[in-house]
Amino acid sequence: MRLKDKVAIVTGAGSGIGRAAAMLFAAEGAKLILADLDNADETAEAIGANARGYAADAGDEDSIRRLVRQAEEHFGGLDIMFANAGISGGLKGIFEQTPEDWQEILRVNLIGPWLAVKHAAPAIKERGGGSIICTASVAGLRAGAGGPAYSASKAGVISLVETAAAQLVGSNVRVNAICPGLIETGMTAPIYQWARDKGRGASIGQLNPLQRGGEPDEIAKAALFLASDESSYVNGHAMVVDGGLSASHPFRKLAYGQTAA
Repeated sequence: MRLKDKVAIVTGAGSGIGRAAAMLFAAEGAKLILADLDNADETAEAIGANARGYAADAGDEDSIRRLVRQAEEHFGGLDIMFANAGISGGLKGIFEQTPEDWQEILRVNLIGPWLAVKHAAPAIKERGGGSIICTASVAGLRAGAGGPAYSASKAGVISLVETAAAQLVGSNVRVNAICPGLIETGMTAPIYQWARDKGRGASIGQLNPLQRGGEPDEIAKAALFLASDESSYVNGHAMVVDGGLSASHPFRKLAYGQTAA
């Protein structure tokens, strides 16, 4: 019960990483305000009385303000904000994307986490401190893991948590990011389906040392650590959870014990 008596907001809770985190947080004792454009209420129903689901746009200030107010009205305050909602925007290149593409991707993926920090931090401070977690990506660390606008937005999230941690000095509010690698979610479903349709399902994740894709619950466990008091001295940090993908520069990988021909 690592989150016993804690109140958390999770955005993007209708599926994937957000849903997995909501279920895990609930199992660890948290009371939850869950948000997504769709299906947040279904996640809440699966959890029971300690969760409430709302349709909300993570990049809209009124929506985020309302979620914080719901946490205070229904559960007495806020201890944890998991700003997880995001969109991929597809894989179009720099010359194919439009200003409108960039504006929408940045609105959801970067302005959304900023709004989460802006409105959650004061409420969390009132409770004596707590944790804000933002979902970034390995695409925010270097090229090759996402489209241009998506990658730029996630690099911005990493910078945001560093800046926010410094801005919140003395508040006892910690701000960290998680950088997932390739995780099987609704967002990445087209990639997985394409590989399986081509008979190449076994090649998914082959570029990382674990040679597999990740599961939403593996990111949820990282979020649980950052949400809990176990990470009480972790602040302004971007935690990478990618099977080792970003640990090296590209090279031809051989299985352990195998030698080059």
